[in-house]
Amino acid sequence: MNPRIIHSEGQSIQYFCSGKAQTVSHVLLHGIGSSMRSWSDQLERVKASNEHLVLAWNAPGYGSSSKLGMDAPKAEDYASRFWQWLDFMGVKAPVVLVGHSLGCLMAASAARLSASRVSQLILLSPARGYGAASKDVREQKLNARLTNLIEHGPLGMAKLRAHAMLSAHAPEALRLRVQDIMSQVDPKGYTQAAHMLANADLCWELTHPKPSCQVLVASGHLDSITPPEECALVAQAIGQELLDLGPVGHACSIEAPQKVSQLIGWV
Repeated sequence: MNPRIIHSEGQSIQYFCSGKAQTVSHVLLHGIGSSMRSWSDQLERVKASNEHLVLAWNAPGYGSSSKLGMDAPKAEDYASRFWQWLDFMGVKAPVVLVGHSLGCLMAASAARLSASRVSQLILLSPARGYGAASKDVREQKLNARLTNLIEHGPLGMAKLRAHAMLSAHAPEALRLRVQDIMSQVDPKGYTQAAHMLANADLCWELTHPKPSCQVLVASGHLDSITPPEECALVAQAIGQELLDLGPVGHACSIEAPQKVSQLIGWV
């Protein structure tokens, strides 16, 4: 699958497109240490579908997508760029937004900014963000993440963290795949995303106001990055039950591709 790039007003967005429907049905938003490549299994499953047309972007600052213009962007800054991208693509009909981890903050903020354009919100292994924590905690979380990046670089960071993205019984091939994806993050784009994570609050995004569309929240019960009890708080904030993706870790789209595809709406 070949990536595409669009250029608008001096900004670029890199993305994958899969499916044969006439209008975009779903958009997939990846996490902080990831990229659009984390959705490869889901995109492969839908490529021959006449019912779906699916986009998966590289968020601003990832791959060939332009970084945002501020050092410490907010979730709504990513959401605004998201809608600018879809406007440029001519996408007008409501879409299903599927976020993973940090991508859940982007998806929820996008739904808050333009509720009428979102038909469903699916949040996988959602990162809650630390916006509701004290200033000291926010700074601690941000500094720890950025220190790890500075000391080890993207490749070293990927080697250290890839195993934690999966369950202990995940095949070595999946760990290497996660490591490869993580090793290619752009330090500047990752730094911007880390600032967003440190100051965002997913539960706030989901309750100001509560989305009018259906919201699904799911995670694997062996996720050590966003543990089920943390994900359950997100679901509870909107009066939902947490859905279980089974004995898998944080990188659920890679470790449980069929279950994720079924939850999204295709097999």
